[in-house]
Amino acid sequence: MGDVSEAHRQAEAVYRNESRRVLATLIRLLGDFELAEEALHDAFAAAIEQWPRDGIPSNPRAWLVSAGRFKAIDNIRRRARFDASQQHLIDQMDLSAGDPATADDDSVEDDRLRLIFTCCHPALTPDAQIALTLREVCGLTTEEIARAFLMPSSTLAQRIVRAKAKIRDARIPYAVPDRAELPERLDSVLRVIYLVFNEGYSASSGHAVTRQDLSVEAIRIGRLLLELLPDPEVAGLLALMLLQESRSAARSTADGDVVLLEHQDRGLWNQAQIAEGSALVQRALRSRRFGPYTVQAAIAAVHAEARTAAETDWPQIVGLYDLLLRIEPSPVIELNRAVAVAMRDGPQAGLALIDALLARGELNGYLFAHSARAELCHRIGHHADARAAWTQALALAHQAPERRFLQRRLAETAGPGGAAGADRA
Repeated sequence: MGDVSEAHRQAEAVYRNESRRVLATLIRLLGDFELAEEALHDAFAAAIEQWPRDGIPSNPRAWLVSAGRFKAIDNIRRRARFDASQQHLIDQMDLSAGDPATADDDSVEDDRLRLIFTCCHPALTPDAQIALTLREVCGLTTEEIARAFLMPSSTLAQRIVRAKAKIRDARIPYAVPDRAELPERLDSVLRVIYLVFNEGYSASSGHAVTRQDLSVEAIRIGRLLLELLPDPEVAGLLALMLLQESRSAARSTADGDVVLLEHQDRGLWNQAQIAEGSALVQRALRSRRFGPYTVQAAIAAVHAEARTAAETDWPQIVGLYDLLLRIEPSPVIELNRAVAVAMRDGPQAGLALIDALLARGELNGYLFAHSARAELCHRIGHHADARAAWTQALALAHQAPERRFLQRRLAETAGPGGAAGADRA
C-alpha cells in the first residue's frame, strides 16, 4: 500500500510540475488543443493505474507524452471507423514521428515557447490572447480566469473555444516566428503578459487594490519566456513586473484602502524582488537593444533605490520619461512625466503640462489625469479646482478602494497638499 500511495503522490507531483510542458508537446504532436487536453488527462489516468504496478518511469514527462500521443491516435482511429470525417485528423498527424519519449529537453522547452506565441497570435483578439495564455500556458481553470476578470464562466469558456477554433480554422502555425517576424510578434507576447500583470497589480474594478494571483502568474510567464528567449526587452518586462510587485504589501492598508507611493512604508517593500529586478534592468540596459518596458523598469528602479520619498531622484526620472517618450510616444507617458516635473520643479510646472494634455482631449476619460490634476491644484491652494477634478475622477473610478480614496480627498477642503497621484501606488 505504501508503494501505491507513493506512486500516486509522484503522479500528482508530476502533474503539478510538468502538465503544462506535457500539454505543449502534445499540442505540437497532435495539432489540436482539444485532442491534446484529452490526451493529457488520458495519460495521467494511465499513470495512476500503471505506475503503482510497474514502477515510476525514469523520465515521467516523456512517458506521459508518449502515452498521451498513442492513446489519442488509438481514440481517433476508433472514432474514424464510425465517422469518416475523423480520418483527416489522422492524416494531418505525423504518425511516422519517432517515439516522443526520446525527445530531448530542448525540444520540450521549444514546445512551451511555441505555445506562448500561438496563444498570443495577432489573429486573435487581445481578450482571447489573455484568456488562452492563462488557460493553456499557466494552467488556470476557466472558473479561476473568469473570477479574476469578473465575468461569467460561460462567457470566458466561449471566448477560449472561439480562440481555439480560430487557431484551427485559420491554420495558425504552432511555431516560433522566424527572425524577420520575431520583433513584431514578441511585442504582442510582451503586451499580453503585461496586460495580465497590470490587471493583477491594479485591478480595474472590484473590492481590492490588487489581484495577486494574476500578477504572480504574469511574473511566472515572464520568467519562463526569459528562460526560453533571453531577449533584453523580455528581461526589461520581467524587471518592471518584479519592481512594481515589490511594493504590493505596502500599497493598501489593513482595511484595503489605497496608499500612494510617497506614503508607503518602504520597509514593507520586497527587497529580493527589488534586487532581482534592478539586476535585470542593468542587464537589459547594457545590451543597448532595449525598449519601452526596460525604460519603465529603470524608472521603477529609481523609485526603489530611494530610502524615502523625499530622496527620490526626480531629475533622473524626468530624463527617463523623456527617453520613453522618444521610444513610445503616449499621452499617458506624458501625464506621468508631468507628475515627475511637478515633483522636480513644483506643482505649477506640472499643472501647466497636465492642463495642456487635458485640453487636447485624449485623457478626458482617464481617471489618473483628473486625480493628478486634483492633487496639484490642492497643493497650490486651488481647492475649488481640486474638488472639480476629484469629482471627475470619482465618476471614472470603478474599483472600490479608489472610490473611497477619492471620496476622502473630495471631502477635504483645506490643509496641506500631498504629492501628485498619477504615478500610481
